[in-house]
Amino acid sequence: MALKITVIGTGYLGATHAAAMAELGFEVLGLDIVPEKIAMLSEGRVPMYEPGLEDLLKRHVAGVPGATGRLRFTSSYEEAGQFGDVHFICVNTPQKHGEYACDMRHVDNAVESLAPHLRRPALVVGKSTVPVGSADRLAARLAELAPAGADAELAWNPEFLREGFAVEDTLHPDRIVIGVTSDKSEKVLREVYATPVAEGSPFVVTDFPTAELVKTSANSFLATKISFINAMAEVCEAAGGDVVKLAEAIGYDERIGKKFLRAGIGFGGGCLPKDIRAFMARAGELGADQALTFLREVDSINMRRRGHMVELARDAVGGSFLGKRVAVLGATFKPDSDDVRDSPALNVAGQIQLQGAQVTVFDPKGMENARALFPTLAYAPTALEAARGAHAVLHLTEWREFRELDPVGLGEMVAERRILDGRNALDPDYWRDAGWTYRALGRPMA
Repeated sequence: MALKITVIGTGYLGATHAAAMAELGFEVLGLDIVPEKIAMLSEGRVPMYEPGLEDLLKRHVAGVPGATGRLRFTSSYEEAGQFGDVHFICVNTPQKHGEYACDMRHVDNAVESLAPHLRRPALVVGKSTVPVGSADRLAARLAELAPAGADAELAWNPEFLREGFAVEDTLHPDRIVIGVTSDKSEKVLREVYATPVAEGSPFVVTDFPTAELVKTSANSFLATKISFINAMAEVCEAAGGDVVKLAEAIGYDERIGKKFLRAGIGFGGGCLPKDIRAFMARAGELGADQALTFLREVDSINMRRRGHMVELARDAVGGSFLGKRVAVLGATFKPDSDDVRDSPALNVAGQIQLQGAQVTVFDPKGMENARALFPTLAYAPTALEAARGAHAVLHLTEWREFRELDPVGLGEMVAERRILDGRNALDPDYWRDAGWTYRALGRPMA
């Protein structure tokens, strides 16, 4: 008989995973404790912007005309326990307030709420990013609380989704990692992922600690690479070099590669910053804090870029923001997303406003979330309107729409033609030829 799947937590990760499991042919029940989210998803609508996700959802949600009906949503743990053979935990693991450590409340609550309803053999699969050592603790708690006892097993299956590519990453993953303690658990997960494995996705089987370490290790490596090129941007500015050409040159080395070697205002979002901080905190608890001391500098470099962008903009407008109008293009932490969590763009905009400038922001998808987080900033309906009367325009999120802006048309809207490229993604010659003063982090003035 075909496996039935539940997905606990229907945020960015959970909603995508639930829709993808339905696409792979499984009957799926999504669970969330927020009634408004359940109501929205049950209508085939998503509470966030993710390319392709709403279309995928509408193909499968029961009650949507023409849908397969393989996907439903509930707020009942009892219903989930009765329905599912495999239960994926996809809840959030934020950073603790005032600490680096990971807040495990949502994961713990999910296990505590689900376990008493597991009366037959079941596999609970953690996908949330957690501190190493969590799975062993949760497995013991699961066996203790579940009526099925030892037949309620735990596995760990970290997620590797990139915002903007989440649907593709779930249906066609570049690797599948599972941490298991039995052949039975491995067999079940091989059945769940049979389609992508048949298409060539690598399937890596390991123990709990290794599976828990994979995501945080990958994010730490990525963060280090981004901060490295941003550190080189600081050196280039001091020495008169060009970090874009430097990145191109070292990127040809196959040991290094070109990806994520674009200097700018750094990384943000709901994963990378909090994951590397939680990793440092957990390493300290394990007595291995010296192994990750370099991540403190990675984090420091990243945060320093935001302040440096503010300094660059202040210098560009004459040394003071008082009485100046600044247009900020971008609010989300990356393009193809509406996620403004720990957004470098909004952080820079907020700092500039605090220093006396009138700041107007435009973002193709993140306006509503940005307004909720930074209500005192001004917002415009288009990039052109954001730039009206501006003494400087800051390009801070690399949306395609911004890369394709007409500098001549934009120049007719501004008070002074100054553009600061916080992502090193615009063509300097193109903008300078249109009469703009172009500045970017780690690049010569001209």
